[in-house]
Order: sequence, then C-alpha cells, then structure tokens
Amino acid sequence: MSSPSPSNNIPPYPQGPPAGRRASKRSKLRVGTFIEPSTGERSRRTFTLRLPLRRRSVQAALNGNGTSANTAILPVFSDQQSISERSHAAAHNLRAGVVRGFQWLNSPTGRGVLKCTLAYTIASLATFLAPISDFLGKPDGKHVVATITVYFHPARSAGSMIEAILIAIVAVAYAQLVSILSMCTSVLVGGVWGNPALAHTLVLVVFIGGGFGFIGWLKQRINNPLVNVGSTLASLAIIGVVTKETAVLASVFSNQKIIQLLKMLAMGITITTVVNLLVWRVSALHLLRQSMTKTSTALGDMLAMITHGFLSGAQDELLSKEFNAASAAYKSAYPQLTKNLREAKFERYFLGQEKIYQLDRAVVKSMETLAQSIGGLRSAANTQFALLKESFEQADQPPLSPRMQRTASTILKSGKDRSLVLQAIQEASDEGGDDSVLPGIDRRRSDVSIAPSFRNSGEIFELFIALLGPSMKSLAYTLSEVLRDPPFGSAPQYEILINDQFRQSLTDALGLFNDARDRALHELYKYLEMDRTRSEQIQADFEEVAAACGHFSFSLQSFAEEMQKYLDVLDDLKHESQIKRRSWHWLVWWRSKDHHSRFFPALPYNQVPEEQEGLIKPIKKTAIPKGIPDSMVQRRDTYNWEAAKDQSSRVVATLSQKLLRLMRRLARDDVRFGLKVGIGAILWGMFAFIPQTRDVYQHWRGEWGFLSFMIVCSMTVGAANTTGWARFLGTMIGAGAAYVNWNVTQGSALGLIVLGWLMAFWSFWMMIARGQAPLGRITLLAYNVSTLYAYSLSQKVDDDDDDEGGMHPIISEIVWHRFIAVTAGILWGLIVCRLIWPISARKKFQQGLSMLYLQMGLIWKRGPLAILLRSDCSRSYLKSGEMTALKKYAARLDALRASAASEFQLRGPFPAAQAGRLMHCANRLLDAFYAMSLVTQRRGHLTEGERALLLYTAEERKALCDRICHVFQVLASSLMLEYPLTDAIPSVLGQRDKLLAKIFRFRKEHMPSRTLQNMDRDPQSPTAGRANSYVTAATSFGPSFGQTGNGSWNNSLRGSIDSLESNINNNNNNNPLAHVTVEERDYALLYAYALVTGQVAEELSEVAREIEGLFGVLDKESILLQ
Repeated sequence: MSSPSPSNNIPPYPQGPPAGRRASKRSKLRVGTFIEPSTGERSRRTFTLRLPLRRRSVQAALNGNGTSANTAILPVFSDQQSISERSHAAAHNLRAGVVRGFQWLNSPTGRGVLKCTLAYTIASLATFLAPISDFLGKPDGKHVVATITVYFHPARSAGSMIEAILIAIVAVAYAQLVSILSMCTSVLVGGVWGNPALAHTLVLVVFIGGGFGFIGWLKQRINNPLVNVGSTLASLAIIGVVTKETAVLASVFSNQKIIQLLKMLAMGITITTVVNLLVWRVSALHLLRQSMTKTSTALGDMLAMITHGFLSGAQDELLSKEFNAASAAYKSAYPQLTKNLREAKFERYFLGQEKIYQLDRAVVKSMETLAQSIGGLRSAANTQFALLKESFEQADQPPLSPRMQRTASTILKSGKDRSLVLQAIQEASDEGGDDSVLPGIDRRRSDVSIAPSFRNSGEIFELFIALLGPSMKSLAYTLSEVLRDPPFGSAPQYEILINDQFRQSLTDALGLFNDARDRALHELYKYLEMDRTRSEQIQADFEEVAAACGHFSFSLQSFAEEMQKYLDVLDDLKHESQIKRRSWHWLVWWRSKDHHSRFFPALPYNQVPEEQEGLIKPIKKTAIPKGIPDSMVQRRDTYNWEAAKDQSSRVVATLSQKLLRLMRRLARDDVRFGLKVGIGAILWGMFAFIPQTRDVYQHWRGEWGFLSFMIVCSMTVGAANTTGWARFLGTMIGAGAAYVNWNVTQGSALGLIVLGWLMAFWSFWMMIARGQAPLGRITLLAYNVSTLYAYSLSQKVDDDDDDEGGMHPIISEIVWHRFIAVTAGILWGLIVCRLIWPISARKKFQQGLSMLYLQMGLIWKRGPLAILLRSDCSRSYLKSGEMTALKKYAARLDALRASAASEFQLRGPFPAAQAGRLMHCANRLLDAFYAMSLVTQRRGHLTEGERALLLYTAEERKALCDRICHVFQVLASSLMLEYPLTDAIPSVLGQRDKLLAKIFRFRKEHMPSRTLQNMDRDPQSPTAGRANSYVTAATSFGPSFGQTGNGSWNNSLRGSIDSLESNINNNNNNNPLAHVTVEERDYALLYAYALVTGQVAEELSEVAREIEGLFGVLDKESILLQ
C-alpha cells in the first residue's frame, strides 16, 4: 500500500511511526498550510493558537482590569513611610479617587445611575412645586409620581422602555377597570339596593380576591421582571382606590381619586420615558451588537485553547486561568445576548425592521449552536486526556482486566501528574522559524519488515498529531481568527463589517483539512497493516486511540460547517441592513401564519425537519421547570381504575376521572399561586371593610402593608424569603433616612430636594451598580412614603391625617406607622407563601434534576448508533431543538438552585455545593450527548464494514444502552425519593467491556488466516496493555467462551489461544457477516461510541458518589423493616 503523493501546499507525511520515546521533553509541531481569513491567502509561516500577550493586555483593559499609574491607590499607613511620603500618598489617592469617580460616572453604569436620579428628582417636584401639585388635585398620595420612576426607571434600553410603557398602559387600564367596577358594585348593591354588607362582601371577594388573584396568576404565568413591576403598579392603584378611599366603603361613586391616579401614572411614565430617550439614550440594538461581539470573541478563544490542549495532550490548557476567563466571559455574555435580543425586538418592530430582527435572532441561534459544538469539542478532548492517563498508567503495570483498568484510571486526578501527560507539542512564536521536519520520525525507511514499536498510546497520539496536527491547528486558527474578528463596527453605528473573504477562506480551510484528514487516515491505516505482520496486542489500543483522534477531528469539522452557516446569516444580515426597507406586518397580528411566511422566508436556523416532535417540549426561557410531567401524573391517576375495570362502575369511573382532571387543572402551580394570592388579599383587605377594624387599618396605614404583601408574594418560598428580607432591611434604611433628612431640613422643600437626590443616587447605585435591586428599590420607596408624604400634609391636602400631625406632620409617627405596616405585610406574605400551598424551590430543583437525568437516560436508550441503521443515516438520536431545550431546562434549574439556598428547613440548610456539582455533572453529560450526535450526524451513509459491525454488535449495544438508561433511572429515583443507593449499582463499564470484546472477536473473524501465537509472546510486556484484557474479556463473556453454569467468570484465560482460533474458524462458516470486507477505518465509529460511553459512565459514577454523600449507602447489613 503506497502513500499518496503530496500536494504542492502540503508537506509529505512521515514514512513511519516513532521508533521510541523522544529524547527531548518537548517537540515542535511542523508547519502546515493555513488560510489567512481576511485575505484568503495561503501561508506557511509559523503561528500560535495562544492569545498574544499584547492582545491579553488590551482585552484586560477593555474589561476594566487594567489600572493606570495615575489612578493606582498607594499605601498610606505603612510603617516605613515618612510624614511627607504619607501626605503625598494621601494627596495622590484623593486625586486618583476623583479621577476614578469621574470615569465611573462617565461609564454606562454611572450614566444609568445619574439618569435614574434625575428622573426621580424631577418626579419629586410633583410634590414640592405648587403648580404641579395643584394640577394633581387635593387628595394626598402625590409621591406616587416619584414611585413610578423607581419601578420604571430610565436606566434601560429604548426597547426595554417601549416594553415597559406597554406593560404600564395595560397595568393602568386594568387598575382603572377594577376600581370603577368595584365602585359601581358598591353603589348598586350598597346604595341602590341598601345592602352595604353584601356590597362589601362582593367587593372583597370578587374585586380584591379575584382582581389580585389574577395579578398573582399573571406574575407566575409570564415570569417577567417588567410584568412583576407592572403588577406592583396595578396593585398600588387598586389598593389606593378600593381600600384606602371612602368612596367604596360609603357606596358613593367618586372619580376624584381615579382621575388623580391616572394623572400621576401618566406623569411618572412620561418623565421616565423623556429622560430615557433624551439623556444618554441607550439602544438595545447597540447592546445586542456588543454582546454578539463579546460572545463571538469568547467562543474563538475557547476554540483555540481547546484545540491547543488536544494537540499538546495536556489538560492544563483547559484548566488554565485564560480558559476559565474565556468560559466565564461567555457565560456572562450569553444571558445579556438573549436579554438584548428580546429588547431589540421591540425597537426593530417599532422601526419597521421586522426582517432584520429575524436575522438577528438567527445569528443568536447560530451562536448557541456554536457554543454547543464547543462543548462537544471539549468532551472529545477530555476523552483523549482520559486515554492518555490510562495508557501511561498501564505502561509499567501488568495486564489487568478491563474493569480493573477503568477503576484504576478513575482514581487519578487528570492533569495533575505531568509525567503522565503526552509529550506536549511546542508552539512556535509568531516570529519563529520553519520546522517542517518531524523529530523522532524515521522518514528513510518504510519497509513493512521494519517493525514499528509503540510502547503506549501516547506514541500513537504523537503519530496521529504528526500526521493531522498541522492541518487541525491551521483550521482552528482560521476559525478562531474569524470569531475573534469583530463582526460589527464601532459605536454608535455598529455597521456590519464582516469580511466578504471570510466565507471563501473558511471553505478553503475546511477543504484543506478534509483532504489532509483523508491522507492522514490513509497513512494511519497503512501503519496498521504494517502492525498486522507482527503482534495483535496493540490493535485494540490503536483503534481506541485513533477513534479519539477521529472523534475530535469530526467535531472540529462540524464546528467549521456550523461556522459556515453563521457567516451565511451574517451576510444576509448585512445585505438586509443595506436595503433599509421597512414593514409593520406585526400590526396585523390576527392574520394566519401563512401570511407572515410570505414576508419572512425560512432561515437556516428556522428549518425544522420532520422529527421535530421530541420527548422534551422546548420550554420558554422564563418558564419554571414543572418537575413531574403531566404524563406521569395522568398515569398515577388512572392506573387504579384500569386495574379494577371489572370491579367498578363505568359511570362512577368516568365521573371520578373528570372531577380529578378538573382538580388537577386547579392544582397547577400558576392556578394555586393565583388562588393563594387571592386568599391572602381577602384576609388582609377585610380589615378595611369590617367596621370594628376599619379605624385601625387606616391609622396604621394598612394599604402599605397590603402592597408589601403583594410584593413579597413570590412563586417559591426561597424567593419570598429573599424579597421579604430585602424589603424589611430597605424599609429600616429608608425610614431612618427620612427621619434624619426631615429633621435636618425642618421640612424645607429645597433641602429635601437636595437630600432626596443624594438618597436616590445611593439607592439607584445599589440597584444598578451593585445588582441589589430589591434592597435599593424598597429603600427609596420607604423614603418616598415618609418624606414626600409628610411634605404633602404640610401643604393642606384634602386628607384626614390628624393622627400624624396634619399641617404640622410628626415625622416620627409617619415613619413608625409605615414601618409597622410594611413589616406586618412582609410577615403576612411569608406566612401565606409558607402555609398555603407552599411551592418549595428545593422540591422543584430536586424533581427537575431527577427528570433531567431520567430524560437523558431515555434519550440514550434510543441508541445513538442503532438509529443510523434504522434511518439509513438520515436522522440523529438527538431530535431537532432537543439539546437547546435540555440546556434551557438546566439553566432554569440553576436559577432554582439559587432560590433554594434561601429556604430554611428544620432538616438543615440546602446543600448548595453538592447541588452545584450535580449540575456540573449534568452539563458535562449534555456535552457528551452532543459530542455523540456530532459523530453520527455527519455521516452521509454507512459503509459495508460499518453496517456489518453495527449488526454484529447490535445485542451488546442494546444491552449497553439499556444499562445506561437503567443507571440514569436509578440515580433519578434516588434523587426524587431521597433514598440512599445500594452498593450494587449496575456497572456500565462492564457492559462496555463486553462491547469491546465483541468488537475484538469480530476483528479476529475478519483477519487473514494465521495463528494467534503472537498474542502471548510476552504477556507481561508494556505493549500488551489493555489489548490482553480485551482478549480476556472476549474469552470470558458468553457461553461459547467459557461461562460457568453459576454465571461466575474465571480471572484467567479460559482455554488456549488455539481453541479460540478454532472456535472463530468454526463460527466463520455459519456467520453471514464473515465474508464482508471490513477496512480498519470502519472500526472508528464503534470505538468513538465506546469512548463517549466511557465518558458518560465516568460522569454517572461521579453523580452516584455525590448522591451517596447526600443520602448514604445501603449495604447488606442494613435493617429496614421496623
């Protein structure tokens, strides 16, 4: 078998494998041809995948990590400093602090805080300026204008502001509707019909219970932060009319308060909108472009480092600070990417750029796919690291059984022992010289009689990297440089600057890689033919290692093909942006989907194949994981009736099932939450209608407690605890600040405006800069209802507030009443959330994680390779959109894990660290699942040898899939029930070794006729390794290979090798697959499957260890019957 002639651009391949260990510790990778992405030029200069130091420093400066000498803080209180040095350092620190302060104020965060403070100050003038106050009318409560600017603050993008305005309009309309209808009901029933008790009951049950219950249901159903703010705004308006004013209580219709609230709401929203659009306007379109650039750069950095780690054979690259920083950058940029895309939708639709939004969405989807491919690449690289670690362990150890080898490999910590790492390939610097010669490779002799000597799998890896490493590095360089190149220009236009040459450069680079891979595989399998003249011991090792390399190369090819789609969408986006056509088809929302499809043709990421229907229905990004699915609940509700069909009446069974289905609908989380909020609102609001408690309600300002109850009521107990504590602490701070400011200014409007500005600046700094929105918001609201309300009393408003001083307000009484009311409302909200149908974030997380593991087991049971036979390579075992749904589900579980940490139980705190590790295992399993899909989905057809192998190993693969599904189900059940595991968890690796043994047997049946005496020439030699154990497994599994009657397995080889050869020859006569021509590359698919299966098994073992640490282990001495 001759080697193909090399092309002009690609150097010839070496003519033989390494003859032994290299003398030097590190070797240099030869230079290969790569495509310069920006020009398309083919080059052979040296390059590196590492991020240059200059680029790292610029990136750190852009991220805010760089500190100049002028703004650095010097030590002041050092013992070795003189007085003059300390004075100089103090003066320098003062100047540096001022410079830093101005720099922060000019940053996007600082500008947002200033905008919010400005809007709040302007809104507070509705209380301080007499003309505006008179316009709003005589009733008190004019501080609501400032309150609106706190909730709907202007530190948001224009798209978010449009959404906020729409939500505010709906909230105001709903509040006005409930207020008017409640007043009309009170007038009709209480005034006209003369039954005020019935009128109050109807108002309490229908408009307070029903109205606030609907608000609670809507909050949980949509689960959007702006919707939560809108529900608070509607609650504030309804409470102010229905429970605080006397019109409803006295059965008198009065629109004075309704009109005042409408004016205040309109004024507050207008002020926020004007400040948002006129002062440092922020566009969601620009933010989307920035987040796209950050995401693309992070993906490029991770791709380069993963590829470099694979080429060097060292896991240190994936454990480095640089890789962790790139991964963290992506994790922080992706949520912003999805958030900005949602906000940009409102801007695009408002401006008539619907088609551009569709393309923006396609770009984001393509980035999601690229991120999933990065996960697949990392999973493929991890398989290499595991094999290398195992290979070097076995180099100096006697042959072990496959199970013992796998067990030993799990003990070591990857990447810790440098002696076990493949000799890393040294990357030349950008200015380095050419080195096209491979050290340690004898290129002079290619005679088959020259026996190549492989001592371990690391040397086989070195051979593969010597063959394909340059092309792999070149393709990774082209891909990473395309991703690192900003696709958009600078602010404020952010024009699409994608280089038109990128598409062709990527196509050329992928073509070079595919050609090089074909030649590399040809050379690699030629060496395998050489090895056939010698021993068979290294065959299994060789195939498994080659499969790992091929697995990574296929994953890299898949990433490149996804990159082509990404560039296509960017090109379409650039073309559509240049056309600048506008349309507002969303206004005709009642039209059918066919009408919209004429204007929005299918995009590359909108085309869904026929197998769209999956076991997992894609969930909304904001949806809370349900836990136990409806199908399981339905089966629980019906199996008793189905088991007793002959013993029960059909009528009774039908009525019972219908009643149970109705109750199940009412028992949904959103319905129960709405009912819970409605019941709590009725029980609190009734004190405003009962004559004996009405005065107490008004004296202690029960309306503010009512509002606190609506704010604190959250979906889960943990979220309610977090909100309640923030509201309590914020109320204390705000009330204390109001008391101090009022006494300092003695009620002066000018002084209150200045101090109010400072208070607002601190509160918005907590909300925006520190990310503590509940604390900052509640602090400012508590300050509002005390200070601004007290000033309103001093201006002769039409209100009965003599208990708080009237025209001479007593600030201590005002602050005390608000504090007591808010605290009581917080406690009532916590009691309702805890006692009435509590929804525990712990339980939701526990059930959701169990369902995630169970779902992964069911997906794997489909058979990643079996589906290739059933569909003739036209389908993948992962259905369209399934991986995206799984990733979103896992992200929502992470959010629930954060809420669960705030839940207190007598059993102890939530095990956040263990839950975090379980989630990490789940994410790594998802990466492995996606990596397996990359192996299978890129195959156009199965070769004759691959089809024969799949048919021959069908039984073992099915048993392995069933075993993995079984282990997933055992772990999921243990998590769901909180039951300890037993010490007899079924082994996945045992079934995997049976599959490897079956592959080994198939290889023997299809080898040229010869004796197998080479198998035991030196059973203790390092080269025997894992291959001897495969022979042991092949002769130990199955009745024809020496299984005893009681099912036990001998530790030694059963029978001689001669009998094994005779058995194989006899089977060949009756085996229809015996005469199929099988090439060496046909084994790669099954070995890649075995590699991913091994990774899945390792992760399942890690999950089992975490569960054992949580719930314990049952052994044979455990006593359970009590």
